[in-house]
Amino acid sequence: MLSQFSSSVDKSGLMPPLKKKILLVEDEALFARAVVKRLQKAGFECEHAESLNDARLLVKQFEPDMALLDMRLPDGNGLDLLSEFIARNINTIVMTAFGDVSDAVNAIKLGAIDYLKKPIDLEELLLIIQKNEKTTELQTSLDYSRQRDAIVNDSVQLIGESTPMQSVRQQITRIAQLSALSDAVQPTVLITGETGTGKDVVARFLHASCANHEKPFVHVDCASLPAELIESELFGHEKGAFTNAVASRPGLIESAEDGTLFLDEIGELPLGLQAKLLNVLERRVVRRLGSTKERPVLARVIAATNRDLYQMSNEGRFRSDLYYRLNVITMKMPPLRDRGADVLLLANYFRQLTEKRYALPHHEFSAAALMAIQSYHWPGNVRELRHQISRAVLMCSQSMISEHDLGLPQVGINQVASVLQGESQVTLDDAEKAMLLNALEQSRNNVSKAARLLGITRMTMRYRMDKHGISV
Repeated sequence: MLSQFSSSVDKSGLMPPLKKKILLVEDEALFARAVVKRLQKAGFECEHAESLNDARLLVKQFEPDMALLDMRLPDGNGLDLLSEFIARNINTIVMTAFGDVSDAVNAIKLGAIDYLKKPIDLEELLLIIQKNEKTTELQTSLDYSRQRDAIVNDSVQLIGESTPMQSVRQQITRIAQLSALSDAVQPTVLITGETGTGKDVVARFLHASCANHEKPFVHVDCASLPAELIESELFGHEKGAFTNAVASRPGLIESAEDGTLFLDEIGELPLGLQAKLLNVLERRVVRRLGSTKERPVLARVIAATNRDLYQMSNEGRFRSDLYYRLNVITMKMPPLRDRGADVLLLANYFRQLTEKRYALPHHEFSAAALMAIQSYHWPGNVRELRHQISRAVLMCSQSMISEHDLGLPQVGINQVASVLQGESQVTLDDAEKAMLLNALEQSRNNVSKAARLLGITRMTMRYRMDKHGISV
């Protein structure tokens, strides 16, 4: 059955007057609806098919310029349809789940222009589509990084007022000052911390704070690059260097020229490539596959990892010389459980972000929901918080998000909920005041100790006490 939510075009969209036609082949209705709405807002004509058979019918009727193709469909594998799209000269981006990267690699070999792993950010998807309008070259998964991240940096935010986050901000300020001192090669920065703490956000914020913020920011996820493509992706290749190398192409390292190269999950980089990367960092040159020519490259290098690289180097699983070359300036991202009241600031930020992205009405958190957010230990850190809040907003049918919508354990809620007992509707200010009072009660009115319990400075604690009219 063909989906009914297709193509009315917003003529005030962002694209040029000549509108591209895009066929979305996707069986997840909620995600498909969001994609269609976003693409129409950007000025594209868009049709949606839920299966391979529906897509074959629409291709003849709609004659799309581009297709967004899911790999797993009710009546077969998207690869079965890809060859038909290629034969019709339809540029195709494939979409795949986390465990199905092998399908995406095969799709690239068959002629797909790019692939994205689910869950997919709609703004990233839009950027790769817009980039394809400017070129028809064969591209792989991260070619759009330069354009994408240059735009993302304009709005990147570092949210939090806790003591650990103030320390992170101070380090960023110092690094930005060093960047402004000279045009020489900037020192490398290593960002450590648990998975989901926001290491990539800090890297983008650091780039946006430095003198070269108008230059490209290239994000390389070393953990997700397929083994078959990783060397070519990083270092580029010359025409004919390997099968399907139909044209010369710069790698991601070259693409970061004069800007920032962010090597995310650097601990996952194969040992064989670590030596080549060390040569890039030491000599500031890169050599493409199939070439004897070295090309100079001048870019700030930021690396991130959730692993203990020092221990890995002692065990021979990571080159010690590369570790010491990366570990010039180290920043450690705190886990969310150590950031006190930051969790509520982040929760409301992600709520507003989801409402805006999916054009949803305004929601509020119930008092119990706020307590659940504050008391949960968040093992997945900020990433887990973002996914849980987005899910709650999308699935909540009421204006008030309850603790049940969050689906979190309610450990320790009663300690603070008792302060709010009897209040029918509670705002974020009410919950914040309750947490301040609870912390003061636990610390026997010791302001410094209460501030430490909440993960904020004494000055911030005093400011917030004054804000809510609390005195001891």
